[in-house]
Amino acid sequence: MVPDHWYDINGVWTGSATSLPDGQIVMLYTGDTYDVVQVQCLAYPANLSDPLLLDWVKYSGNPVLVPPPGIGAKDFRDPTTAWLSPDGDKWRITIGSKVNTTGISLVYETVDFKTYDMLDGYMHAVPGTGMWECVDFYPVSMSEVNGLDTSVSGSGVKHVLKASLDDDKNDYYALGVYDPIENKWIPDDPNLDVGIGLRYDYGKYYASKTFYDQKKQRRILWGWIRETDSEYADILKGWASVQSIPRAVTFDQKTGSNILQWPVSEVEELRSDIVEFDNVKLGPGSLVPLKVDTPSQLDIVASFEIDEDAFEGTVEAEADAGYSCPTSGGAANRGTLGPFGVIILGDKTLSEGTSIYFYVTKGANGKFETHFCADELRSSLAPDVDKVVYGSKVPILHGEKYSLRSLVDHSIVESFAQGGRTVITSRVYPTRAVDGAARVYLFNNATKVSVTASVKLWNMGSADIRTFPLNEL
Repeated sequence: MVPDHWYDINGVWTGSATSLPDGQIVMLYTGDTYDVVQVQCLAYPANLSDPLLLDWVKYSGNPVLVPPPGIGAKDFRDPTTAWLSPDGDKWRITIGSKVNTTGISLVYETVDFKTYDMLDGYMHAVPGTGMWECVDFYPVSMSEVNGLDTSVSGSGVKHVLKASLDDDKNDYYALGVYDPIENKWIPDDPNLDVGIGLRYDYGKYYASKTFYDQKKQRRILWGWIRETDSEYADILKGWASVQSIPRAVTFDQKTGSNILQWPVSEVEELRSDIVEFDNVKLGPGSLVPLKVDTPSQLDIVASFEIDEDAFEGTVEAEADAGYSCPTSGGAANRGTLGPFGVIILGDKTLSEGTSIYFYVTKGANGKFETHFCADELRSSLAPDVDKVVYGSKVPILHGEKYSLRSLVDHSIVESFAQGGRTVITSRVYPTRAVDGAARVYLFNNATKVSVTASVKLWNMGSADIRTFPLNEL
């Protein structure tokens, strides 16, 4: 769909599709009008028999929703997939907005997606979080590993509420309980509420949306990886961006306090030529090169073990008990129990390299915390590229190894810790560590502890854009 009507001439923006019980599909999207007002618009597939749904027809009565009283003309956007009301006779959608600096989710009911009633109050609001855009709302099963249709509710289900914060350009989510009668969503932990707690991704990742894959019963997440090369970002006005690898989203049944994100299984079809390194001993200050054929396109799965005696011997609180990845100084900052991990897209002298690593600290309360970080400070010799350290804490349960998976695709690295409890997307631009000149290393930069690592590396091929297999329908 292109901007071609008065109600979307300044932009066809984010929206969501809803599959109806009779087989029909409707699309709601935000249009930016000729006088710069954000409105919601309706579209239908031009041909439902087209399996790709390439062509869409805009409803002649658009827009179907305009900003309600008290909502700014530029603060009303990005409708979600609809879910059924408690009686099953109406559909509900939520739209992101703000009142002063409070981020809010407005909820509307409709029968035909043409006329709407706004429900009283807000489904949820968090002071100080600013404008909520690309809001998402969906259920996750507490006991099953499959995804759920957006209308599923009731016992054994948590609801994820997610918002992209326009102020800081990050995607935040929280787990909670939805009361459809009162139309209220309550976070499980108010300290981890939307916008102040957990994030989908602690790197360059924004404006994400999920959908339900009914064929394979998966909840699939897509995200937007923005440009980090300021030279090209200026030329292209910020639109030199790509979509992330799609991720399957499930509830973390082990922690009960977060979701898991994992690359969809189809990505593994690009794997070839596995190389394995088992039980590699990494003493303090170790650096071990790993020989691979295509180091700029890799799927890396690694696990690390620390000798239990190391924890027993750490009797005093670490000086860096307040450790934080973004302010840590990166992998060069050494502690008793870290950092340790992998260096990808490095050159042979390590004048360039991106470190993906764990760093374990012991607080004044005697408890250990693990941080999962991506250090881009030495990722490129180019002067106009963002070079930062990303990351956050990651829960490590008793008996678990420290595990990571990194998908390396030239300038993009998507890294998943502990099965996807914490995720970091990096966009880096090495000048020397390119294609065959790139290197992969294991490292342990801890000052006292030794680490044992096991790694599997697959060469990854480029995805083929293939003709849709109509004969398989």
